[in-house]
Amino acid sequence: MWGAVLGIATLSTALGYVVYFRILATAGATNLLLVTFLIPVSALLLGGAVLGERPDWTAFAGMALICLGLVAVDGRLLARHARRLRHH
Repeated sequence: MWGAVLGIATLSTALGYVVYFRILATAGATNLLLVTFLIPVSALLLGGAVLGERPDWTAFAGMALICLGLVAVDGRLLARHARRLRHH
């Protein structure tokens, strides 16, 4: 049991914070917070893969909205598209 507690403490907590603050320092707070929008998507995908759950159409519609929101907030794809339109 103590091995499991130690494993959770080192891998899930300590390593998680190291990765979190490294991404914060390199990518910035906005990009770091964009990852939190992926939690429901990964939960749905893992539920389907591991538990055999079958999401309905509303789950897929929600994932599509999350993806569109990430593209809009991030802005890189839209900026690239705008540059391409200006050059033509």
